[in-house]
Amino acid sequence: MSINNKFIVMLGCFDTKGEVFHFLRDCLQAQGERVITINTGVMGNTMLFPIDYDADIVALEGGSGISELRERNDRGYAVQIMGKGACKIVARLVAAGDMKAAIGMGGGGGTYIALSAMQEIPFGIPKLCLSTLAVKDLSRQIKSKDILLMPSIVDVAGLNSISKLLIAQAASAICAMAKVTGAQNEATSGCIAISMFGNTTACVEKCTELLQQKGFEVLAFHANGVGGETMEALIRDDYFDAVLDITTTELADDLCGGICSAGPDRLNAAGRLGIPQVVVPGCLDMVNFAQVDTVPEAYRSRELYSWAPDVTLMRTNTEENRKLGEMLAQKVNKSQGLVAILLPLKGISQIDVPDGVFYRPETNQVLFRSIKEQAQQSVPVLEVDAHINDTIFAEKAVSTLLTLLDRHRKKLQTATSISK
Repeated sequence: MSINNKFIVMLGCFDTKGEVFHFLRDCLQAQGERVITINTGVMGNTMLFPIDYDADIVALEGGSGISELRERNDRGYAVQIMGKGACKIVARLVAAGDMKAAIGMGGGGGTYIALSAMQEIPFGIPKLCLSTLAVKDLSRQIKSKDILLMPSIVDVAGLNSISKLLIAQAASAICAMAKVTGAQNEATSGCIAISMFGNTTACVEKCTELLQQKGFEVLAFHANGVGGETMEALIRDDYFDAVLDITTTELADDLCGGICSAGPDRLNAAGRLGIPQVVVPGCLDMVNFAQVDTVPEAYRSRELYSWAPDVTLMRTNTEENRKLGEMLAQKVNKSQGLVAILLPLKGISQIDVPDGVFYRPETNQVLFRSIKEQAQQSVPVLEVDAHINDTIFAEKAVSTLLTLLDRHRKKLQTATSISK
């Protein structure tokens, strides 16, 4: 048994897979771990090991009785309900503060439920799922979470020489991961999130260099959809002191149906949390698609550029730029904290330069004008006579962010002094 009260959560369908979960639990306990068990299987129970949260409890948490699920005999509905119930239970266990890791196993339904529940577990707490679907695209289920998928090779439906080996390895992996604590970093001036793309790399690298010189830790997120979602999630988890959102291109993909959309919540978290942010319309001149033959029919006659064999960029037009400017400004207007918008007047991406394939200054002006018209008076819109990848623009972005952060911290100090 562990010397403290921390535990590893084991969740899955113990009704049909009791034998394999019994073996997994034994493997975890053999390494001295305390195990909390959650049964998400609706068809029965197991007598092989104690269950802390039985299926009837999980079902009720999901909004249904276990008998109703059995009588309804609708697998899809049952998986949805048990997923919701598992989420609520796991969220409470996380809030209690003693969860050190979580592990699940399953096929299609079991994997869906396990990954749903793991969405409630914050970054840094290890999460592992041994799954028959691990080699499939589970990006929609994993979202922005640090979940480790492990292929089960054989079905999770009984013990044999292969399943026993992999279950034992999964148990050893999650136990080892649970023993790893956060790196003991030297004291920093704070932690900054920054968004980047290949087309804004020069700007982000310079900004990072300048911020690091001031003692800040800088975490860069690739604006490919998942990157933006992850950044927003970590902002919500209060991981950052400020945000330097250089590359907001995911808004364009969300508007036009590109493959790099981060969803409608992109550019919302920092404002809701009230932390300082500088926002730049970086790469709003492009929408991302995969190979050229994957570009939707409606866009085939548009201005397309092959950035790589599997990346096709579409130049945004004036109407899209008008909408994007409105979208960006309206999101920033809702900010509860200090914010500024910076406009690089000489180009917003690496290929938006004289003789560049997406150089359309008049289209950029539609974007800039829309931003200025829609931004509230409380939101400064600063025009910088430079290209986004020019050193002078990076210097302006960093100095603006540091000014906002200094004002924010002084405001917090004043509020703390008054409260005392």
